[in-house]
Amino acid sequence: MGGLRVFLVALATLFMVAHAGHAAADNPRYAAFVVDETTGEVLHARRADDARYPASLTKMMTLYMLFEALERGDVTLSTEMTVSGHAAGQSPSVLGVESGDTVTVETAIRALIIRSANDIAVVVGEHLAGTETAFATRMTSRARELGLTRTTFRNASGLPNSRQMTTARDMARLSIALHRDFPQYFHYFRERSFVHNGRTWHSHNNLVGRVNGVDGLKTGYIRASGFNIAVTAERNGHRIVTVVMGGPSAASRDNHAEELVNAAFRSFERREQILMAANDIAPRMNPIRMQDQIAVEIAQLDLRGPVAQGDADNLPALRVVLDDSPAPAHEPVASAPSQPDPVSQPAAPVRTASAAAPSGQWAVQVGAYAGEAAALARLETVRTLAPDLTSASLATPSVDTNGRRLFRARFEGVTADTARAVCRLLAERGEACFAVAPDA
Repeated sequence: MGGLRVFLVALATLFMVAHAGHAAADNPRYAAFVVDETTGEVLHARRADDARYPASLTKMMTLYMLFEALERGDVTLSTEMTVSGHAAGQSPSVLGVESGDTVTVETAIRALIIRSANDIAVVVGEHLAGTETAFATRMTSRARELGLTRTTFRNASGLPNSRQMTTARDMARLSIALHRDFPQYFHYFRERSFVHNGRTWHSHNNLVGRVNGVDGLKTGYIRASGFNIAVTAERNGHRIVTVVMGGPSAASRDNHAEELVNAAFRSFERREQILMAANDIAPRMNPIRMQDQIAVEIAQLDLRGPVAQGDADNLPALRVVLDDSPAPAHEPVASAPSQPDPVSQPAAPVRTASAAAPSGQWAVQVGAYAGEAAALARLETVRTLAPDLTSASLATPSVDTNGRRLFRARFEGVTADTARAVCRLLAERGEACFAVAPDA
């Protein structure tokens, strides 16, 4: 069992890769999401689909619309846009333009990213759509097309509006879209300052230049949202997006985002070690039993679950896992208005531990977990990696092992050929997977 112990040590190291703050059960505004931009694998998720106020993360959508206008030829970087009285009257933060002034599109890009200027956001919206209200409608429609299924925009800036809502997951999707669709403009997100009318403005994104690999994106704050940030970063061929929402201060938000970024990259570094150690396990065990034993061993290490915002000393360990725990009973701050969801796919049925498995059909097992929520989250992520599993049922049958209850993460209702094909695909990605025969 020496190989298994090495495997467990490496796996424990994968989970204990960073520190985070005290749990934010009393912070109803908190949410976090970390995703591998290349594969779509979710590395960390906390309340990622709960309604949140975007604040100035809204300007990422304003910029997306402006970049599209540039690509269509509707504007150029040197196009002059006129400042209206409505734009000039916006609340801070602002660039300080006056009614009748003009700004170029390139100045607007820098003002939105670096200064987070609310007056310039309105200038852009009015120039592209006539009115800010019409522009917000276009923003929401385009967001739906990009897969932001739980986001509604009511203005171009992110200033308070009770119906302007989003989620951490949607803001990650928007961050990915900006980098994917407009790499030619993405260098603006790396800039740390710019000069306008003789005054130098510095970026609110303190992680650019401070954290290895971070190359954007955007911060935001209103009283109702707390401190938000979306971060993109790349190291050693891996590219991730990290979103933190609801921080109690800019400093704690930044520290937490930095911790999550570092944790994600360390998890990539440990995977090769884990896979190599797993190949040395002897004697060979039944793969399903081996998953169960590993899960028990990890549970006995008493690793703590993912934790949320904070900046105290002696912090508990952070596990980069697939977990989207429900919010406390007193959440949410507000809820997003009900809207049609034209881009989402029907959810696969979920069979819990107490329901009976379908007879005579194969299954695909992708892990065993001490908590059912973690098992379900793992299934949701793996389904994005293997299209053949789209119509499979999600199952979390429980098993008691050495006095502990585990939840196996399984896709059920597939054919033998599908199960084997999926496991071959996942094995190529370094993901654990076992084809399970009927009644196994």
